[in-house]
Amino acid sequence: MATEKQKMLAGELYVATGEELAEDSRRVADWMDRYNASIARTQREYRTLLREMLAEVGEGTYIRPPFHCDYGYNISLGKGVFLNFNCVVLDVVKVTIGDGTQIGPGVQILTADHPRDPVQRRAGLEFGRPIVIGANVWIGAAAIILPGVTVGDDAIIGAGAMVTRDVRAGATVVGNPAKERKA
Repeated sequence: MATEKQKMLAGELYVATGEELAEDSRRVADWMDRYNASIARTQREYRTLLREMLAEVGEGTYIRPPFHCDYGYNISLGKGVFLNFNCVVLDVVKVTIGDGTQIGPGVQILTADHPRDPVQRRAGLEFGRPIVIGANVWIGAAAIILPGVTVGDDAIIGAGAMVTRDVRAGATVVGNPAKERKA
């Protein structure tokens, strides 16, 4: 029988309780306290901290604090990735961000989802759908990327956009819900 953590990582319905996930939450909370405690560290010091918690951190990658995530171990960042102040990554499943991607302040990347069935929601069930953001993507301030979305290389997500579906490579999307803007 699979644990709640195993179900979570597989993208299956799970309940976010139990000692294993609680311990992971405590560990990442302690890490976020350290990461967000000072904005006076060097980028090298921040990268060292990121490598303690995240799955992968490419050279030249930097996240300006404060930064918040669910677990950290599901986040993979390519080379030269930049996340500005106040980004939130709910990483109940894998989040992959490609080389050279720049993410504005207040962006939310949300893999966590909930059943549409009210009985399942009432039972506390949830699940995750992975997010993939390609290389050289620019995501404007306060954009929200919803569960299961893939953003292609070289795309632009406008500030405040609500991205509910995949974005093709090189496209620019804006609005709520985000729609492709023609050149």
